Amino acid sequence: MEDKNKINALRKKIDDHNYHYYVLDNPIISDYEYDNLLRNLQDLEDKNPELITPDSPTQRVGAKPLDAFDSIDHSIPMLSLENAMDADELTGYYNRTKRGLKTDHNIEFVAEPKLDGIGVELVYENGLFVSGLTRGDGIKGENITQNLKTINAIPLSLRTDKLTPPELLEVRGEVFMEKDKFKIFNDDRSKNDMSIFANPRNAAAGSLRQLDSTITAERPLSIYCYEPGKINGKRFTKHSEFLSALKDWGFPVNREIKLVKNIDEIISYHNNLEKRRHSLPYEIDGTVFKVNGIEEREILGLRSRSPRWAIAGKFKAEQVTSKILDIVASIGRTGAVTPVAKLNPVNVGGVVVTNATLHNQDEIDRKDVRIGDTVLVQRAGDVIPEVVKVIKSKRPHNASKYSLPTACPICSKEVSRPTGESVARCNNLSCPAQIKGRIKHFISKGGLDIEGFGDKLVDQLVDRNLIKTFDDIFRLSFTDLEKLDRMAEKSAQNVIDAINNSKKTTFSKFVYALGIRNVGAHLSKVLEEEFESNILEFQKASIDQLEEINEVGPIVAEAIIRFWSNQININIVNNCFSNGLEFSQKIFQSKNLENLSFVFTGTLKKIKRAEAKNHVELNGGRVSSSVSRNTDYLVAGESSGSKLKKASDLNIKIIDELQFLEMIDR
Repeated sequence: MEDKNKINALRKKIDDHNYHYYVLDNPIISDYEYDNLLRNLQDLEDKNPELITPDSPTQRVGAKPLDAFDSIDHSIPMLSLENAMDADELTGYYNRTKRGLKTDHNIEFVAEPKLDGIGVELVYENGLFVSGLTRGDGIKGENITQNLKTINAIPLSLRTDKLTPPELLEVRGEVFMEKDKFKIFNDDRSKNDMSIFANPRNAAAGSLRQLDSTITAERPLSIYCYEPGKINGKRFTKHSEFLSALKDWGFPVNREIKLVKNIDEIISYHNNLEKRRHSLPYEIDGTVFKVNGIEEREILGLRSRSPRWAIAGKFKAEQVTSKILDIVASIGRTGAVTPVAKLNPVNVGGVVVTNATLHNQDEIDRKDVRIGDTVLVQRAGDVIPEVVKVIKSKRPHNASKYSLPTACPICSKEVSRPTGESVARCNNLSCPAQIKGRIKHFISKGGLDIEGFGDKLVDQLVDRNLIKTFDDIFRLSFTDLEKLDRMAEKSAQNVIDAINNSKKTTFSKFVYALGIRNVGAHLSKVLEEEFESNILEFQKASIDQLEEINEVGPIVAEAIIRFWSNQININIVNNCFSNGLEFSQKIFQSKNLENLSFVFTGTLKKIKRAEAKNHVELNGGRVSSSVSRNTDYLVAGESSGSKLKKASDLNIKIIDELQFLEMIDR
């Protein structure tokens, strides 16, 4: 009993010191004293192994190395953010938000730095850390639980002295490496003749993807948490309340976060942080502004790839000069011809750049870019390298104007530019570059995710005319693969097995894999819910039907109609099913709610929101986040918001919680 009491006391001391160090930014003991506490705890647990618990500070490291990372679905997609490149675009976003909320009053936003790190999600059940995953493609991430446990700033069990944690809590944050620690880390690697990382973000990403968590434990990683995923058992009315709760539970929250209440304060915060970006101890590449009110967020809703209630303000990119060695035309999977400048290698914002996009012929003409020019290069939004302008005083006397080729550099067929469009396209759907691009998209992680089917294999198969469309993948034989370069018997069989395994997929993954323009992973999920995984209904949908769907606008609807109006596309899709592709089906308890769509609003007292949603789906119904003409029932709990009025305006049947419970019990 004495040892148990000592162990509990030591764990509490260590957790308290982590809280002071990472959350309050106010350490009260030295590193030496902290290490001694940890050592004493380790000694006591070694003597009493039966007293070791998963949330003990000693359990951060020690798991066996993994063979590979598992993939896990995010309960709620981790969407990207819309970008604003300057004050005018921030102002435009602010005004759009006011129109969306139908208000003339100022709107309160939470402002925060946009960290240049790796997005992760932490999952807690009843206050204990149970799993963690990368952002991945936003729909699915990799299970890196063991690596995240090694980061001391991440609490293994949540503090309960101020606020009781909910039964399920998903917390999103950014893992990063501070600049000073990154320099020391790289210096140590250099002294030991190891490769060095280009920048802190790459170092953080490489550290989180170690299969051996003991290696991650040696890396100086930090985290700031800033957004919820799914929460069962607690509801917040403002995002600022959630951030305050995060600190009470023991999560590090960035000290630069502030509330701003009008466009002047938004622009002032952005400009101030841009001036100070290099003095901060960590890398940032912009600011983020999020509507503070949760009900206002629900009113604004989501686009297919980003929430309408948040925006990222991007900083002016760092610029350097380099010389254009050549300009080449690159062909994408849609046939788009993009001119790419081949550069003398140059370091831009910590990344060595050898290529920069020139976008299209109009941009080349406007900037008068020529081979041999010395140019100013930047990473647009600190991500995509681009040529900003030509330094004409350094132009060689024999430099001539550049024009995109009129024939495709890959297939030699005509390149044309439709009237009113800025992008030139190769018109040959059989162009090898387009074929390769479409197939690589089809087998990508967000699509069919065929293990071991990499880009080099696609290149070989297309070059040898073994596949021309992605349905050909399902007709490949062991003999086809065995004769390829570097394809041993076992490797060939592994690919065949992976192809067969990929035939059992979901509607959303398949639709994403088709590569319909403007239909990404999130919108594919929306379409899956709308058409209940019925591909024939999706094919036959009219433009009016499509535009009725929440998050589907005219541009997306037209792209879908255009895709299905091409008989070749229909044949390819039909061939996939003829060759064994099938959708995983949901298992229903009953069909009481079949073909019925539900929306929930307000607080439910007798059943949790997630449980209610689960009951709807298990009984054959669907749950949507917003009210539309397709909604059959609005379930109104206490403190119902604007959804109640919208449902009433649309004459949608409104029921209370008890009526809903009667429906699922019948």
